[in-house]
Amino acid sequence: MEQLWAPWRMDYVGKDAAPDGCIFCIQGIPHQDRQRLVLFRGHHGFIIMNRYPYSNGHLMVVPHRHTSEIEDLSSAERLEIFDLLVRARQVLNRCLKPQGYNIGINLGKVGGAGVTEHVHLHIVPRWLGDTNFMPVFADVRVIPEHLEATYETLRQAFEEMG
Repeated sequence: MEQLWAPWRMDYVGKDAAPDGCIFCIQGIPHQDRQRLVLFRGHHGFIIMNRYPYSNGHLMVVPHRHTSEIEDLSSAERLEIFDLLVRARQVLNRCLKPQGYNIGINLGKVGGAGVTEHVHLHIVPRWLGDTNFMPVFADVRVIPEHLEATYETLRQAFEEMG
């Protein structure tokens, strides 16, 4: 039997409780962008990699302002969030060439939100045949590239886009 290694997952599955503070409230700390996997910062929001991805290149678009409700976002914030979604897809299309996407917002614990207190949008690249028996039988996802390698590739593409 082959071994599948995903050592960064232990940071997630080994935690008993959520970290103190909101993981998405990152205003004023751009020096931590690499450590936090932030790829791009806009005026009202930012694009960040999901540290515990469903697939390679799983990104999130997050407003800077802390709110759990999409209704609380201003028109300018909503517009930029959607513009950031488009920008993220452009970079993913260029770098990873997915064949499709799952894009969505999970609101509230019952709605599937892992972080309920700060609204965010998921962008999950998909490829033909990327689902298999592993999540069903072993509760394991196979991610073909290390997060740091994907981060470097995507970060460079965001910088080149301007």
